Amino acid sequence: MKLGILGTSEIAFRRFLSALKNTFEFAGIASRDVSKTAKFIDAFGGKGYDGYNALLDDDNIDCVYIPLPPALHFEWAKKALLRGKHVMLEKPFTTSINETHELIELAERKNLALHENYMFQYHSQIDFIRSKLPELGELRLIRLDFGFPFRGASDFRYDKALGGGALLDCGGYTVKLASLFLGDTARLTDVALNYKDGFEVDIGGSATLRNIDGLTAQIAFGMDNSYRCSLDVWGSAGSLFTDRVFTAPDGFSPTVIVKLGNDVTEYKLEPDESFAKSIEVFAGVVHSGEIRKQNNTAIIRQSEYIGKFQEIAR
Repeated sequence: MKLGILGTSEIAFRRFLSALKNTFEFAGIASRDVSKTAKFIDAFGGKGYDGYNALLDDDNIDCVYIPLPPALHFEWAKKALLRGKHVMLEKPFTTSINETHELIELAERKNLALHENYMFQYHSQIDFIRSKLPELGELRLIRLDFGFPFRGASDFRYDKALGGGALLDCGGYTVKLASLFLGDTARLTDVALNYKDGFEVDIGGSATLRNIDGLTAQIAFGMDNSYRCSLDVWGSAGSLFTDRVFTAPDGFSPTVIVKLGNDVTEYKLEPDESFAKSIEVFAGVVHSGEIRKQNNTAIIRQSEYIGKFQEIAR
């Protein structure tokens, strides 16, 4: 199937096209300034489209990848669906639960696929961590932190009109993984969003999630912090720690430290290609109605958590 990209973001150039491989055929990329497509075409082939609508109007394109700022996701995903294209969106899927529901319902009516690119969840280190959790005994606490230094006021993450804010960006990662570990009964119990003079968006935040069995996850995130990207699991018999749980790039070997009593074991894991795996999941969603149903449920669940977080914070 032929795939096009809306927008010439760096993630499309550095990560997506390098990970595309044989899953889809790259057909071209669109920009409001067509000259910006040149480096993509030089490196990966395809066609440069003058504007997003020009790409969506091309009947030869079956699927689109949308790495635009979050506030533009709903508009352009809806236009793509109405033109009969399957859609892979960068996280967050949209900026509101109502927008998420509208896109899901439209895709279901038109028998089209949607996918949200929280690629970290497909890295093999997540399966390895899950396999080690029973060794820790009864789990007492899961701690998740993701934050990075200030990226400059011109970055879209600090622009309210473009869907900025720490919760929608790095916070979404922590909410996603906490809910995956805690399961379907996880609920937000305490939340906080932090602000900074001169910015209309949240700069950081924290929360507690708890499931029906009483297992608790504490999360913290921010985009004006020293860098942190960690998972810490504390159990009755031991603990587990890793420090690149959300952002392990291709070629990187994650380290997982497991402590059982006085015995400490450091596991050096094999590198993995989480972006390529996320694209493979998108391909599966395109071709399988059952996978599509499960994927849509996961998208809605994540959007509901973020919406509830915002509601409680208000």
